[in-house]
Amino acid sequence: MPAPNRIAAVVRTDDESAQALIAATVAEWRAGGAKVVGVIAEPHGLPDRTCRAGTLRDIASSRTYRMYLETAPSHTSCHLDAEGVQAACRGLIEQIATSDLVVLSKFGKLEAAGGGLAPAFEAAMRAGKPVLTTVSEKHRDAWHAFARAAIDLNAEPRALRAWWETAGKIPA
Repeated sequence: MPAPNRIAAVVRTDDESAQALIAATVAEWRAGGAKVVGVIAEPHGLPDRTCRAGTLRDIASSRTYRMYLETAPSHTSCHLDAEGVQAACRGLIEQIATSDLVVLSKFGKLEAAGGGLAPAFEAAMRAGKPVLTTVSEKHRDAWHAFARAAIDLNAEPRALRAWWETAGKIPA
């Protein structure tokens, strides 16, 4: 089990601003020499959608994975494409071993059910890598059940930098 504080989640109410914050902070850390891998969510920009699922962008390769369906299944208004998220996860798993930090766009309903990016979370935690993600209030209890050692961060650059200053120095 990783040391406390190596796993952190930005607790968010607005996913797009949280993803933008993480993307900007990751760019700063990468420019400073940190080997950051993972995926960041980007909006789809499509009008008249209740579901905001868009794409996942691989941090290391810039490859994008679509995570929205053109038409929502009949039992929901959510356009989330679980297969697209799983494809992004598979593409990421091999990058974890040589990384300094793993950023996973969010812990949400797919991950709470053991799917989506859950295998990447598990691989990163087994490898003792620092993990940064976002979680909504709706999935916060499931997140803390999944990652008991995780801490919550405010959605502000200073909080992320302070966490990384500590997490990046704790031996795996």
